[in-house]
Amino acid sequence: MISLAGRDILHSWGKFVLTGMGLGLLIGATLTMAGVYRGMVDDAKVLLTNSGADIWVVQKDTQGPYAEASSIRDDAYRGVLGLPGVAQAASVTYLTMQVRHGDTDERTMVVGFEPGQPGEPAYLLAGRRLSRGHYEAIADVKTGFRLGERIRIRRHDYEVVGLTRRMVSSGGDPMVFIPLKDAQEAQFLKDNDAIISDRARTAGNPGLNRPGVPGLLDAVNAAQTINHSVNAVLVKVGAGDTAETVAQDIRRWKHLQAYTRAQMEEILIAKLIATSAKQIGMFLVILTIVSAAIVAFIIYTMTLGKIREIAVLKLIGTRNRSIAGMILQQAMGLGLIGFVVGKISATIWAPAFPKYVLLETADAMRAFAIVMVVCALASTLAIRAALKVDPATAIGG
Repeated sequence: MISLAGRDILHSWGKFVLTGMGLGLLIGATLTMAGVYRGMVDDAKVLLTNSGADIWVVQKDTQGPYAEASSIRDDAYRGVLGLPGVAQAASVTYLTMQVRHGDTDERTMVVGFEPGQPGEPAYLLAGRRLSRGHYEAIADVKTGFRLGERIRIRRHDYEVVGLTRRMVSSGGDPMVFIPLKDAQEAQFLKDNDAIISDRARTAGNPGLNRPGVPGLLDAVNAAQTINHSVNAVLVKVGAGDTAETVAQDIRRWKHLQAYTRAQMEEILIAKLIATSAKQIGMFLVILTIVSAAIVAFIIYTMTLGKIREIAVLKLIGTRNRSIAGMILQQAMGLGLIGFVVGKISATIWAPAFPKYVLLETADAMRAFAIVMVVCALASTLAIRAALKVDPATAIGG
């Protein structure tokens, strides 16, 4: 039995392979988009894991500190630390900003933490941990910073003393860790003109600049320039206690909002990146439709080029089922080549993306099944055209 698919591949193998490679690049783009979504989800989970917390305590009626702005007093951790079941509690700040690196700016998330407490990087690739209370930093290697380099955050220079890896925000921005007091100053620091303007307004307020109360104006000015706010308190629960029970106590007695790991993960994945996920999903649907259209057009065109051969097959008594099977084999072969090329392409270019792209084996298997189904469905147009061929065409010229 002569195979139409085999003959076409043998006689025009170059065209067939190039077509498969073109389809493969489109499939590779589809796999990459799925990897981008998986990477966003993994970034969110990594952010929570790296914090080392079981509970996030934030401003009441907010979903901070990652999805919304949150501001609480920096001494709130003391009250939380006194609750049953709390093993550790520490204040942290998060600030996404441009960090000056030489002549360029690097977009990072600056994290203020207390050494030895939740929020500190879990491990280092090189260097050491912070040993001074000011002007030292630990950076993720994705920032491009190196040990010993000096980077500028707001008005101060920081020396990079340690490097870590895979410490990123939910948006994929690499983290820079600095002492909590420095981070508080950087987050709420006013420029010089604003400070001068505020002092002038304060001095012009009779209630804050009373002639008979020396030192009052200086105290008010000092209070205005000192920040006592943080974004969250990270809590670690003791052995034998459940995070949900401790979180309920915090909500009840401290008039603050408390989220467990599962709740914070829900906020990040189902809410913070929900719009991006929908957009990626729509793009995947469009790519699937485009791929199906391309395969259908290619197989249909190849089939039209073999009308006389199909007519000869019918003339010698070949059943329609056999002819349809030959065309289906050609479509499935094209899909197989496309998938292999797409998987290799996605694996090669994924590390070059600025954000993390996570290519999972399960997604690849699902993609392979979808490609085969799409190719099978796309071949139906060519099969219908082949089955309508009149055997007399083999004689008629």
